[in-house]
Amino acid sequence: MKLQFEKIAPDQGSSFKLIHWKSENDRFFWHQHPEYEIIYVKKGTGKLHVGNHMGQYTEGEVMFLGPNLPHTGLGYGVIGEHEEIIVQLQQDFLGQDFLNVPELAKVKRLFEKASFGISFFGKTKKSVSFLMEQLALKTGIDRLIALLEIFKILSESSEYQVLNDPLSKFDFRHKDEDRINRIYTFVEENYTEEIRIETVAEIANLSVPSFCRYFKKMTHLTFTDFLNEFRVNNACKLLHTGVPVSDVCFSSGFNSISHFSKTFKQIKGQSPRDYKKDILFK
Repeated sequence: MKLQFEKIAPDQGSSFKLIHWKSENDRFFWHQHPEYEIIYVKKGTGKLHVGNHMGQYTEGEVMFLGPNLPHTGLGYGVIGEHEEIIVQLQQDFLGQDFLNVPELAKVKRLFEKASFGISFFGKTKKSVSFLMEQLALKTGIDRLIALLEIFKILSESSEYQVLNDPLSKFDFRHKDEDRINRIYTFVEENYTEEIRIETVAEIANLSVPSFCRYFKKMTHLTFTDFLNEFRVNNACKLLHTGVPVSDVCFSSGFNSISHFSKTFKQIKGQSPRDYKKDILFK
């Protein structure tokens, strides 16, 4: 959950960067960068946190995010395989006046809306997901032409949702990075034990009331909700390995089966035993 400043360089011989990202049980992290980013989620579903927007994304998700818009790594909390194809580029990746030519007026408006994050659906999502996969197979001018075709489709589409209100303020400063990183690292290293909020507040160099306000502002979660979610996600990983539910409970930091089952059901929508049964029959 640390806020990272991601430094991005274009691929060699290209004006933009293409990433084919595969991961399992990805870590939760905040990051931001001055580049625009098109994201296609080829595999995986999970929690979406972009700027001040909280929601869910599904397999096949297509998004266009603007510069310095904080967002989580989409692989957080995903159990099993997660795969994305990502394009990252500067606004002037084709020159200073790229977006000022008359033919690209709609694309310029698309870039402006991307500052608040855009999620696409319907036929647009289907068309762009196909082209994103093709990008990974192309090189040189063919890859650039395919990217311009993606921008054409996105800029002409009415099948989209702007994720943040244009009046939104994203108060994520780089000086917060170290503080959030300390909190996350502490939870990651100690979630199997009892964690007192006073201890975490001290690590953040804040009073308990100030820490609670700060953490809710930064993550849109209370610290207790975050800790429970962290523990349940790790419990899911253990359930996938066949560990008995009772052992999973205590290995994940819960001190009673009843509390574990109740919390697990609140977060995952089913009991740990039902979740494990579903795994066995897949």
